Amino acid sequence: MVEERMGDCWSHTKDQFDNLEKHTQWGIEFVEKYNKFVKERSEIEVNYAKQIRNLSKKYQPKKNSREEEESKYTFCRAFFTTLNELNDYAGQHEVIAENLTSQIISELTRYLQELKAERKSHFHDGRKAQQYIESSWKQLESCKRRFERDCKEADRAQQYFEKMDADINVTKADVEKARQQAQMRHQMATDSKNEYSSYLQKFNQEQNDHYYTIIPNIFQKLQDMEEKRIERIGVCMKTFAEVDRQVLPIVGKCLDGMTTAAESIEPKTDSKQVVEAYKSGFEPPGDVEFEDYSQAMKRTVSENSLSNSKEGKEKSSSKSKPKLWPFIKKNKLSLKLITLNSHVRSLIEGSGPEDFSHLPPEQRRKKLQGKIDDLNKDIHKEMDQRDALTKMKDVYVKNPQMGDPASVDPRLAEIGQNIEKLQAEVQKFEGWLAEVEEKMPSKSDSNRRSGFYEAQSNTAVSNNCAQDRERSLSSPDGSYTEEQNSETQVKAIINPNTIPSTMPDFDEEFDDDDTLPTIGTCKALYPFEGHNEGTIAVAEGELLYVIEEDKGDGWTRVRRNEEEEGYVPTSYIEVNLEPNAKGAMTYI
Repeated sequence: MVEERMGDCWSHTKDQFDNLEKHTQWGIEFVEKYNKFVKERSEIEVNYAKQIRNLSKKYQPKKNSREEEESKYTFCRAFFTTLNELNDYAGQHEVIAENLTSQIISELTRYLQELKAERKSHFHDGRKAQQYIESSWKQLESCKRRFERDCKEADRAQQYFEKMDADINVTKADVEKARQQAQMRHQMATDSKNEYSSYLQKFNQEQNDHYYTIIPNIFQKLQDMEEKRIERIGVCMKTFAEVDRQVLPIVGKCLDGMTTAAESIEPKTDSKQVVEAYKSGFEPPGDVEFEDYSQAMKRTVSENSLSNSKEGKEKSSSKSKPKLWPFIKKNKLSLKLITLNSHVRSLIEGSGPEDFSHLPPEQRRKKLQGKIDDLNKDIHKEMDQRDALTKMKDVYVKNPQMGDPASVDPRLAEIGQNIEKLQAEVQKFEGWLAEVEEKMPSKSDSNRRSGFYEAQSNTAVSNNCAQDRERSLSSPDGSYTEEQNSETQVKAIINPNTIPSTMPDFDEEFDDDDTLPTIGTCKALYPFEGHNEGTIAVAEGELLYVIEEDKGDGWTRVRRNEEEEGYVPTSYIEVNLEPNAKGAMTYI
């Protein structure tokens, strides 16, 4: 097409060269524009994948007891599965960005360099050929003018000779000189004619080669170059679509995983989990016995007398064994105690203040040390990412075609800020840890403190017992005494390490001569010194036998051996009762 057009209108060759140069330059600019378009699409995919990953990470379950509690429900597990699938979905968009970069952007960048060099070479050859034919044309014109000038000079010399030869007054020597001059001019004209004729034939041949061979070949190469450029653009556009198509099966699997997770939700199973988690395990109360208030003396003896015999105590205790939890004030307060035990337990498991100040010193020290270790791990991860990005930046600096080194700087700055924040957190927790270790007493100090503590405890207990007796005398039905004692026990259970204002009546419990049977086992979650009368000291992790479960006052009776038994805080142990034990349940 180009060859025919140039053959039909060869006088406009220069104009065609200009037009073709503009057109091919526009083609290169189009390739650059398309390459820029793919780059921006790749950046969008990277940013989108990053946002999706951040969203998935934001809602991922944290490593705490609350999240572990939630993971047992099917709808929570379905949501966690959806988050994982969403994370994989984000990874496919990262794959799209990587494939666009490797299969299109890098290839087009390299091809653009080759295309520019090829175009420059073809137009250089064309301009060189154009300059050569123009130079030949100028030389031909020069030969032609010289031949024309020599012919005119030869004609004038011939006319002068004929004039001299006809004049009789001119000497023979002048005539001979004019004749020689005319002959010389004729010879020069003949030589110019021959030179002009020879160069004319050469020029015609060169012109024929220029317009029918050299220029068409150059134009053909330009046409081939243009067709290859268009073909390459078409291939890139097809690859642009195929890159998306390649990840569709995996994206489909991610979506199928989300659908399967949603279909795995079982409402009845989750409801059953709630029942299992919150059922009390207590037997329904028995029938309420009739109390005859018509016998005043019996009422006075059974309820208000301070001089009951041991047999009376045994009789009253045997009558009160059936637990009427929902109906009497004392047991209503015991339910409050269970709620407070749960609150204390949640504080111990880590839902308290940031510095774990709600925990005993040793537990607090362990929690702070664990937090410092976790922060140091996070710092190492951030440093590893910083080293990887630094290496990537060095690669970009050495090979600019692979990426822009400046694009890594924002991420490096972000990682630097994260490291500084984590290091500040480490310093904060290390300060708290040092404070705890300074305040932790030695063994000798703890022994002296425990002796003073026990003496103070006995004094407090005896004083409170006297106050209770006075209140029982002023309260006919005894309800005031029961509520006051129970409220005092509520305050005591909030922190079992402190001295409770009123301890359970352990002495009366231990008056029984018969050894109570074992109803289960327990494991100590935290150390308990057991300074108070009726309690028993336990070490963390120690295994003991349960001989009497928590009656709602926050204390469980345990036995180490035949001679050592006592009460420990229920919130400090993990109890596993035997299946056939009455009211068997697990306290955690």
